[in-house]
Amino acid sequence: MAMTIHVDIVSAEREIFSGTATMVFAPAEMGEVGIAPRHAPLLTRLVPGEVRVRDQEGREQSFFVSGGMLEVQPHLVTILSDTAVRAVDLDEAKALEAKRRAEEALHERKGEIDYARARAELAEAVAQLRTIEKLRKRRGGS
Repeated sequence: MAMTIHVDIVSAEREIFSGTATMVFAPAEMGEVGIAPRHAPLLTRLVPGEVRVRDQEGREQSFFVSGGMLEVQPHLVTILSDTAVRAVDLDEAKALEAKRRAEEALHERKGEIDYARARAELAEAVAQLRTIEKLRKRRGGS
């Protein structure tokens, strides 16, 4: 029997996932991290992207996080994010529209605050689209 680690993924609105895993992959600021049971304690920021949770049968569930914090203890992984959704629930049309609006705002570039917000919105939309594409490839395209 494989060792497991408990995983909680929580958004500002609700708990998205709570269960056990043999491996967790998350988009940390300095690159993707892989967390196995008994991982050393770690606290790091997350960037927008895909979180993958692998179960004992080797199946993976994918989630999108808009950023947030990752806390790792030897037997517990906690992901806190303003926005966290199951990857299968992402809306590609909405992500494409958000990307278009952010690119338009960057082009207009009215002020530094607007520019920073547009860059953040663009990064989140692009990360959502990448997550959708990765999920599509793992499922065999479509």
